[in-house]
Amino acid sequence: MTANTKPPPLGVVDRALRRDKSIVLFCVLLIILGASWYTVAGTGMNMSAIDMTHMAGPVGEPMQMGDEVNWTLPYTILIFLMWWVMMIAMMTPSAAPTVLLFTAIKRMGPDRTRTSRLSLYFLTGYLVAWAAFSVVATGTQWGFEHVGLSDGPMMTIDSKAFAGCVLVAAGLYQLSSLKSACLRHCRSPAQFLADHNRPGAYGAFRTGALHGAFCLGCCWALMLLLFVGGIMNLYWIVGIAVYVALEKLMPRGAWLVPPLTGLALIVMGVWLVAASWVAAG
Repeated sequence: MTANTKPPPLGVVDRALRRDKSIVLFCVLLIILGASWYTVAGTGMNMSAIDMTHMAGPVGEPMQMGDEVNWTLPYTILIFLMWWVMMIAMMTPSAAPTVLLFTAIKRMGPDRTRTSRLSLYFLTGYLVAWAAFSVVATGTQWGFEHVGLSDGPMMTIDSKAFAGCVLVAAGLYQLSSLKSACLRHCRSPAQFLADHNRPGAYGAFRTGALHGAFCLGCCWALMLLLFVGGIMNLYWIVGIAVYVALEKLMPRGAWLVPPLTGLALIVMGVWLVAASWVAAG
């Protein structure tokens, strides 16, 4: 082994790794805080998330607020940004351990001279995956409003029966094998990185995007619950974010959490559908 290929002393590696982790963690916290502030402030919207939360009604019965919204191009972009920034605020905390593990792996390998940069490429890929989800969520929101299933100003499903169907669908997905497979990848970042880690900037971005795709496969049905409780309802936003983090990071009993949650969602959904039928009859 030549002097040029000889690895640096262990003490140097430890100091460099601590520095890289500090840089990456600072950037992650900055992203989380910025996204959280944007979400709570409701930037560009008529009301803040705090106001929307205070005005939230029962599931399937949102408060009526004036005229329907006009889906112009600027408004569509604003709704996309609302979804994407909200996903960043909700999902980045549970992805932080994987980002830091990726940083440690890169510091030990041939890419060690640009570890921090590659970690941010990884995080960018992860967030791009949620940008793709936000495009679909924006289209779904437009579709619900277009067919009269959602209140435009409150951005909430205004039918108990349909809200119940969404809960049942989310509960059934919690019980599915696809949910279990995606959750295994999210809960085993070391195994995921061992299987999918690639060198270079594009490799870091690709690995992050793939990790985001698995997290998306794990959590997309839970995000649909925001249509039920209110897209800008902070109780539902924080509740889903905390649940996702527990589901991915809780060391014991996590195998039991999705099935129990799935059954609870199905029961709640069936109850809402039945209640709407009774009220209609």
